Amino acid sequence: MRWTSLAGKGVGIMKGNWVAMLRGYAVVKLVGGNPEAFLNGVTKMRIVLWDIAFTSEKELRFGVSLPDFFRLRPIARDSGGKLRVLKRHGLPFKLARLSRRKTFASGLLGFVLLLFILSTFIWDVKVTGETAIPENKILQAAKAEGLHPYQWSFRLPDTSELAKRLSRHLPDASWVGVEKKGTKVVITVVDATKPDKKPLEGPRDLVAGADAVITRVIAENGRPQVERHDRVRKGQVLISGLLGDGGAHTKAVVSKGTVMGLVWHEYNIVSPLKRQVRTLTGESKERTYWIIGNRGLQVSGYGGEPFADSEIRATASKLRLGRWQLPFGVMNERELEAAVTETSLTEAEAKEAGLAQARKELLAKSGPGARITSENLLHEQTENGKVRMTILFEVEQSIAVERPLIQLPVDQGE
Repeated sequence: MRWTSLAGKGVGIMKGNWVAMLRGYAVVKLVGGNPEAFLNGVTKMRIVLWDIAFTSEKELRFGVSLPDFFRLRPIARDSGGKLRVLKRHGLPFKLARLSRRKTFASGLLGFVLLLFILSTFIWDVKVTGETAIPENKILQAAKAEGLHPYQWSFRLPDTSELAKRLSRHLPDASWVGVEKKGTKVVITVVDATKPDKKPLEGPRDLVAGADAVITRVIAENGRPQVERHDRVRKGQVLISGLLGDGGAHTKAVVSKGTVMGLVWHEYNIVSPLKRQVRTLTGESKERTYWIIGNRGLQVSGYGGEPFADSEIRATASKLRLGRWQLPFGVMNERELEAAVTETSLTEAEAKEAGLAQARKELLAKSGPGARITSENLLHEQTENGKVRMTILFEVEQSIAVERPLIQLPVDQGE
């Protein structure tokens, strides 16, 4: 065995001893204490040290085998110092480092493998497209072909073949498309275009649906019975479905056309001077969920309901692995406190609010093309925190309604 001392360089290593490399050794220094008492203790315990030297700070530095290092600790303690390891050499230390790296590498490999396995599952099946076919019927057809959540991707045929199979289950669809987006499958269904079935129409008159003054008459089919500016009563014939002279050559047709007239509607309006408005206070509470498939696990924001009244707003994002969307993600939920506040209105504001609501309801009831031509205030009174009004609205609207011809002439037409 050959020992090489590098005391002058302040570092000690042992060359030519493969046994020491197998057992492992360390370069150590004694911090504090009595170096002479320490060396006497080492000699007494017959512990082998090498490359013994003093550093510039007068600290003892030396090399020692790994088994003997643990025997040195009581000696250093008795001498009033402590040992500090500067370097580690040998097989035991290399194996320990390799073991730590292997554990990390194994964990990383296992994580990647788990992600890969999970990415081979179908986690969500979604139906899109303008279709009258119920979604559950489409999903049942997909399930019959093996397409459903938690199915292995490799067990499914390619998307074009899958679309053909689904088309057989959905005869009312003109086209079915299947698109795979990572762990999600999107089924797009387009309904077959069918001609509208026209209802069978019998001969009929168009009669007035309300008392009115005629403003416009357009007869597409049938014989007009009224003119502009005529005053008509509810039920009066506007466009007759009988053509001819009333004799043998008379025929019944389906009356069609547009008849507009002025109709009067009396409204009793009650508008309060105080109104309750729901607003957000600015207070909020946030919660975080981990998304796993279609389920969520709450990880923050625990506690009961913090607000008596609130609105929930949520945003979710899922992890991606390249072009694959994984079934994992995070959802942030924000609960915003809401409160109902009371606001006061002037009489003019309350009156205008009541009129606006009445106009909206009246036009919705009067049908397409209706317009308000005039408003007449018949009565107004403010009492008990409310404005009460009686308004007479004049509305131009369609007044024609259908009425079947029960007594048909012998010669019928279309």
